[in-house]
Amino acid sequence: MYALSGVAVNHRADWNPSYRITSETVQLGGVDLQAPASAAFARGVLDELGMGGPIRGTFRPDPETVDIFVEDGTVTVDLTTGEAAVEVVRPRFLLRAFNFLHLNEAKRLWTWMADLYALALALLALTGLFILKGKKGITGRGAWLTTAGVLIPVGFLLLYL
Repeated sequence: MYALSGVAVNHRADWNPSYRITSETVQLGGVDLQAPASAAFARGVLDELGMGGPIRGTFRPDPETVDIFVEDGTVTVDLTTGEAAVEVVRPRFLLRAFNFLHLNEAKRLWTWMADLYALALALLALTGLFILKGKKGITGRGAWLTTAGVLIPVGFLLLYL
């Protein structure tokens, strides 16, 4: 779980590891674009798009645009062109839950569990240094692997700091 979440979170600049976001533009035809301030306008847009559910709110950032906020996203209506940009946000199945725990969004008791897990991993790493003896152990090949395991992260720290 931590490994999958770790890889996903490392690439959050490339994609959203917790949510799938889809966007599409639709040309509206049956909505009166002259009455954008009413609740009926917002409901009419959602009905034409086939989107049910409650309207969370509306916002008019400028005279040509109306944003309609719904349960899982946003509909932005361009009043000059009649186009609606529909953005839907859905959580990614398991990966969202993995990230929730990995990033410790739960807080409280999970903080202690995550700390225990981290200590167990540290203990595993330290005891692993000394479990093999001789030329494969810490005085042989293990010394080179341990040195590389320290120098690589330190090198990247010096590179990025």
